[in-house]
Amino acid sequence: MRYFLHIGFDGSNYSGWQRQKNTRNTVQEVIEKKLSQIFKKEITVYGCGRTDAGVHGSQYVIQINLDEAPTFDLKFRLNKNLPDRIAVFEVIEVTQEQHCRYDATARTYDYFIHWEKDPVLINCSSFYEGLTVNFDLMKRAAALILQTEDFRALCKQPDLYKNTLCRITKSEIFVNEEQGRLRFSITSNRFLRGMVRICVFFLLEVGKGNITLEEFQQILNQEKESKGKLPAHPNGLFLSKVEYPFLELKDSHHLIRMLKIGLE
Repeated sequence: MRYFLHIGFDGSNYSGWQRQKNTRNTVQEVIEKKLSQIFKKEITVYGCGRTDAGVHGSQYVIQINLDEAPTFDLKFRLNKNLPDRIAVFEVIEVTQEQHCRYDATARTYDYFIHWEKDPVLINCSSFYEGLTVNFDLMKRAAALILQTEDFRALCKQPDLYKNTLCRITKSEIFVNEEQGRLRFSITSNRFLRGMVRICVFFLLEVGKGNITLEEFQQILNQEKESKGKLPAHPNGLFLSKVEYPFLELKDSHHLIRMLKIGLE
């Protein structure tokens, strides 16, 4: 029997989602350990995608295979045993053919920035102190991303992929100058390694006037080499929505709904 577990996690203290040889401090490792303790046998967890160290998932989907249906409330049992930074929102039975990663048709990432020091935001928004940028230019740069298909120039390790094509359906910036906050939201059928944080880096470079819109367009088109592409800070990034043709996930509990207030 196959189950999707709709979860959320604060990635601040984790080395990313995926299990790694050199650390046991990953979200996948923690969940697998707790599931194995509950079922008293090894349980392997598969995720809907990778997130880097320090990146959050406000809507993330994992899958597990069980020999038979649990005789107890799995959501309750997991939430009692998992660390406070990981929560289970839903447990959904699916067919053996349905896969949390390969059947996802779209994913949305939201990236938050604030430029006035705020202790409440520090783990869920990237602090760029005294940020001074041209927001209109940043919005126009985001529109260029929407028009792009090949993201080799905005990928951390492009040679890992057979191709670097992505179908972007949303690339938008929302600004609230009174709150001193900004949100970049991007939706695609797939994302490449480091892609969203590198997008944010270039949007900020355009906004600061370090590169022009024309130069950014040339970088996107691989007509011009960038002098550098440093991924933006990880703590402002959320995997915030995963879409399936056969499933509608609840979004009533997500932190992202509060963070988006004033940035919609």
